[in-house]
Amino acid sequence: MAIMKLLDQMWVQNLCAILGFALLGAMVWSLSRSERWTAAWKRLRRDRIGLCSLGVILLYLVVGGLESVSVNTDSGGRTLLQTFTKFVPQERSYAAPLAATSLSVSDPKPLLGRHLLGTDALGRDTLVQTLRATRSALWIGGLTSLIYIPLGILLGMLSGYYRGWVDDAIQYLYSTIAAVPEILMLVAILLVLGKGLGTMAIALGITGWVGMARLIRGETLRQVERPYVAAARAMGQSDWKILTNHLLPNVMHLVLIKFVLGFSGLVLAEAVLSYLGVGAPVGTASWGAMIDASRSELSREPLIWWNLTSASGALFILVLALNLLGDSMRWAFDPKN
Repeated sequence: MAIMKLLDQMWVQNLCAILGFALLGAMVWSLSRSERWTAAWKRLRRDRIGLCSLGVILLYLVVGGLESVSVNTDSGGRTLLQTFTKFVPQERSYAAPLAATSLSVSDPKPLLGRHLLGTDALGRDTLVQTLRATRSALWIGGLTSLIYIPLGILLGMLSGYYRGWVDDAIQYLYSTIAAVPEILMLVAILLVLGKGLGTMAIALGITGWVGMARLIRGETLRQVERPYVAAARAMGQSDWKILTNHLLPNVMHLVLIKFVLGFSGLVLAEAVLSYLGVGAPVGTASWGAMIDASRSELSREPLIWWNLTSASGALFILVLALNLLGDSMRWAFDPKN
């Protein structure tokens, strides 16, 4: 439990986010020097949809990064995003988008300012809350990727390289995990570990490595039959050097594509779990929590539609951009193109 509480502290989450971005940048930088990656990047630059999707994702990363960095002010600690949006006033209750008065049939009050996407029940600007929720989605996707990607790569490569009883044991393990409905396993883990972004990332990491291991196992089985592996064995190189120096670089393109496509699934999973009430803790900005809170708002008169629309729209745009970028990367790394 101490580890769970530590993971939920902001400075630990910020450190993990920085490490995640650093590792991803180092991986891309090291692999960009290979001819295969250079050719793939040239093909990707000709894909306008892929470049636009990459730009949208980078914009989300900037917003999430601003919400992750905390600064000390006279009124206490606040994030950079809160500092930049401190001029946005907080109202008493609901306000419609660009309305001049509060949403009240009997006694409408003048607002302190105009709000592009209205305000929620506490009078907070909906657009600001939507931007702040970006951090939760990126935190879950980043930390979960740091958990399941190394685990999936390691087990997948060991399974495909050694085969025999090692392959049977690893296949039995991930077949057992895959046999349990994912949502039930996630809810069970979160009920045991408790709410929190850190525990949610651990739960998603425990269930998320199966797909990565299967993918890497299949590619490793194919690469082991290539002549360069036989040449490395003939030169007396150890199994570990063959795995890290020869096989790993040849499966990294699949890892990157799986990472991009899997990131969208993690963002959706965070929203679903928060919607079910077992995800982000109370008070944490989350798209799932915003969608959950909007259930009662849809039955009000007049209708409160902007909170649901804002959270769903931000979630939809990010997931769409990630999937389009993943498809573009898959096309760029295809040797037939």
